[in-house]
Amino acid sequence: MISYLQGAILTQDDETVVINVRGVGYEVWASAHTLGALMGLSQVQVWVHTHVREDNIQLFGFATRAEKELFLSLTKVNGIGPKVAMKILSGAPLNSIIQMIDEGDVRGLSNLPKVGKKTAEQIILSLKGKLIVGDEKSPHVGFAARADIISALVNLGFKIQDVEKVVNKLEPSLEFEDGVKAGLSHLATQ
Repeated sequence: MISYLQGAILTQDDETVVINVRGVGYEVWASAHTLGALMGLSQVQVWVHTHVREDNIQLFGFATRAEKELFLSLTKVNGIGPKVAMKILSGAPLNSIIQMIDEGDVRGLSNLPKVGKKTAEQIILSLKGKLIVGDEKSPHVGFAARADIISALVNLGFKIQDVEKVVNKLEPSLEFEDGVKAGLSHLATQ
């Protein structure tokens, strides 16, 4: 299974990016957030989920591990496949999606692409209180804010591996703006 890719972007559209890894082009489906984070970079790194069906193999890429983990959680919900999960991730920032799920916000989730009232209720039923991603001591909302911090720093041109090392050392309760500032100051000294 492919779980990570690093290379140059050959082409990019509204839903996919083709990444050249040593002469092989991998088509990767991605959310609007990930595509935005990759735009303008000469070298990109994405976390990948390889989705295998009987007649097809598709790669789904993510700028952060947090986005990948939320994607995998969404695909475990009855009736949500990988493409619908990508549309959901494109509809709002990660921390907003997690907050809507934890607050049982059916109306908010229903406003996301490809999500009706029944699907929103199913997402809440399946995932509410279960989206503790990563370290159990870190609150998941903080973790989602960290995903946005990572995405912003990668979008500024820093390598994802360097960014994740720095952000993992930051206080989990930092808000987005303070986290980006702290991350920038740490990355500037490296």
